[in-house]
Amino acid sequence: MLGEMKRRDFLACAGVGALGLLARRLGAAEAGPRKPNVVVIVADDLGYADVGVHGCKDIPTPHIDSLAANGVRFTNGYVSCPVCSPTRAGLMTGRYQQRFGYEFNTGPPPGSLGEHVGLPLSETTIADALKAAGYATGAVGKWHLGMRPKYHPMKRGFDEFFGFQHGGHSYLKLAPDDYSPILRGTEPVHEQEYLTDAFSREAVAFIERRKAEPFFLYLAYNAVHTPMEATAKYLDRFKAIANPKRRTYAAMLAAMDDGIGRVLAALREAGIEENTLVVFFSDNGGPPAANASRNDPLRASKGTVYEGGIRVPFIVQWKAQLAAGKTYDQPVISLDVLPTALAAAGGKPPAERPLDGVNLLPFLKGAQATPPHESLFWRMGAQAAARKGNWKLVQARGGQAELYDLAADIGEKTDLAAQKPDVLKDLADALAKWQAELKEPLWGGPQRGKDPADKGRRNKGKK
Repeated sequence: MLGEMKRRDFLACAGVGALGLLARRLGAAEAGPRKPNVVVIVADDLGYADVGVHGCKDIPTPHIDSLAANGVRFTNGYVSCPVCSPTRAGLMTGRYQQRFGYEFNTGPPPGSLGEHVGLPLSETTIADALKAAGYATGAVGKWHLGMRPKYHPMKRGFDEFFGFQHGGHSYLKLAPDDYSPILRGTEPVHEQEYLTDAFSREAVAFIERRKAEPFFLYLAYNAVHTPMEATAKYLDRFKAIANPKRRTYAAMLAAMDDGIGRVLAALREAGIEENTLVVFFSDNGGPPAANASRNDPLRASKGTVYEGGIRVPFIVQWKAQLAAGKTYDQPVISLDVLPTALAAAGGKPPAERPLDGVNLLPFLKGAQATPPHESLFWRMGAQAAARKGNWKLVQARGGQAELYDLAADIGEKTDLAAQKPDVLKDLADALAKWQAELKEPLWGGPQRGKDPADKGRRNKGKK
């Protein structure tokens, strides 16, 4: 028999969707404690040095910093590619994206509109896996995993979507006649609000709609990616920054940080923040020439496999399970998000393909003392890298293999390849073995001796 409260819930719910929600709520009550919510927040082109917990002085980021204060900050947090789209493919699948040919950015139209340009339908996404575990799923923001209808987020495990499918978008010119309009579901909308604020608004609305059931929210801001656009509301905070591009960047970052604050407040107000796993990271390093970001003390920037291209701000908060204010120094990678979230949810990893990411929870809770990964690898065309312990091999475009001791030389200034040939060979052998397992790129072509960024620069601005 239903209790009086459940009877009232039943009578208050109308329609098939509401009845389905009630059934999930009653089922969850019978199954025991509620599963944790999962919120993954991805920044776009954020500089390594541009958050308060990494020492930034001219741009306050109190809400991003609060995640570190209440959770775990990774000092060696990586993404699987130094550019946007492949990183997202790795995040979505928990697998090195080169295993299924997703090595390069999708590029501008017409190339990005190709039937084969997108996350292969054979791959299981984090949304697929969490939906199978009983979660409501929503995506807000930048998709960048294919523009054809078959690649739409709502075909890849998400119940809801608000955002755009291409790799970039104006923050202010939001009319729906663009080749990559703002979509609610599959329908173009004429958004009136500054885009970063709109994404924050939609993320909060999703939380409010879904707070009675376990949910997965993927909030992928396009801030602080170009175009450099901000409103007076945010620009006025940074009148002391003389460089106009840096000032606009600061305003864009402030809008995103405020939005993250709104999301965290919504979780608190719903009484579910304690039991929500929140992950924050940037999709790659900052491109200083494009958006005035800073990556110091790291070498280089977005588009390279030096640390400035692949080491990023990376934080996890789960107040009910993880100690607050901790740092974790072993290398981790964005591929770890899927297995970690799925383990928290009590779900099962996809059986048909092994994951490259690992569940980080035993390591963060101190139950496992070994490093999560023996080695990490990167490849984008003619560039490749491997990290094992503190040693990192870098195969830069057109150059000889370089070797760095990151424990002593985080800025990769001193090449030790000549002094440590045995270490270099060990890493080179591991990298070669990994590369032998990969698939040729589905687009962009086999470009082992070419610079994949050249084509993007030649096509920049074309539609």
